[in-house]
Amino acid sequence: MRSAAAEGEGNRIIHIMEGNENHLASMHRKISEPPRLLTISAGRPSCCIFRVPESLVEVNGQAYQPRIVSIGPYHHGKPQLRMIEEHKWRYLGFLLKRIEEKGLVLDDLLKVLQPLEAKARYCYSETIQLGSDEFLEIMVLDGCFIVELLRKVGNIVSFEPDDPIISMLWILPFFYRDFLRLENQIPFFILQCLFELTKMPDEKSGRSLSMLALEFFNNAMLRPDEVIAKFHDLKGQHLLDLVRASFIPSEQDHEPSKVSAPTRLIHPISKLRRAGIKFLPGKSDSFLVMKFRHGVIEMPPITIDDFMSSFLLNCVAFEQCHQSRIKHFTDYATMLDCLVNTYKDVEYLCECNIVENYFGTEGEIARFINNIGKDTAFDINNCYLSELFRDVHQHYRNSWHVQWASFKHTYFETPWSFISALAALILLLLTIAQTFFTIYAVYKPEK
Repeated sequence: MRSAAAEGEGNRIIHIMEGNENHLASMHRKISEPPRLLTISAGRPSCCIFRVPESLVEVNGQAYQPRIVSIGPYHHGKPQLRMIEEHKWRYLGFLLKRIEEKGLVLDDLLKVLQPLEAKARYCYSETIQLGSDEFLEIMVLDGCFIVELLRKVGNIVSFEPDDPIISMLWILPFFYRDFLRLENQIPFFILQCLFELTKMPDEKSGRSLSMLALEFFNNAMLRPDEVIAKFHDLKGQHLLDLVRASFIPSEQDHEPSKVSAPTRLIHPISKLRRAGIKFLPGKSDSFLVMKFRHGVIEMPPITIDDFMSSFLLNCVAFEQCHQSRIKHFTDYATMLDCLVNTYKDVEYLCECNIVENYFGTEGEIARFINNIGKDTAFDINNCYLSELFRDVHQHYRNSWHVQWASFKHTYFETPWSFISALAALILLLLTIAQTFFTIYAVYKPEK
């Protein structure tokens, strides 16, 4: 009996030891495995294409997901994006047929990107679970589709007769948005490589890839041609970064300097107006350039529509993920969030010709603005608007400004309030005069 019991106990101990060894082996294996969902390279400046954090997705819904076209590996193969996938192959065929004159074939496109494969993979924050052939196929197919489309829209290459991509009016506006979604990017150096390789002789002295891209997206932004022309040689890490960089003025593309005085967030427009602060449309080419002087906040006009709302959200998401310390769109979004509290604040900005609304009601814009900066990291003392935050706050705290502005707002805001105040003042003066003469008659000295 004892022998059997001892033998059973021994077997149990051996089983536990084997279980512990298996568990330890599993733990060691996990320790040695590199992260896949957020790779080590994600913290490097070269990593520039990220999955949008779930916290932002919960706030802003599907603003980060492509609607009709996938670019890059993150959304490749999704069923709802198959329609344009077929047209990518059609466009690749057009491109190959044209570059046959240069003696180039499909294999040449794959070979030229092979040395760039590792560099391209490091641009993604996730480990791309694709073999070399499939990854390079995506780079060639998506890259050539973008390059060919830019050439066609830029009138370098003609569209095919009855091409649905141009003849169906709803498709291009979705391209404008989908090409500028953070998760829907391929590295710009891939596009540049394919663009240079497939240039025909008559393109050698033509527009740069950056210029073609900015002109393409300008169909949605409608900036003056002379503004776009300034960025002929501008470079970005991908298309989203390129367009984002075109809005950052050259004098502000350096790292923001910290202000010496402590800074606080400012009040919404309704309160600032009662403190005598006015709003005027600025004259800068970029809506990011805000100024405060002599009690006036100057804000360059911005058109808020489906395109701009998507662009702003994805720029903020990019800045939240990227290692760069330049966070202009995050700073701007936070400033808007401070200024706009209700739909009335949006109404005032529209009346001042600062906001042009093609998005929806003023209430919908107010909700959008309040959401754009939600759950984002923001350093008020280290942003390009820190001095504006400080100066506006100091102006607001000046009691003389507040009292005088409140008086004007109460009694001189409208003609009717002014007339009422004037009538009350006249009545008060008449009452004082009547009282004076009554008292004077009583105490008037006799002659």
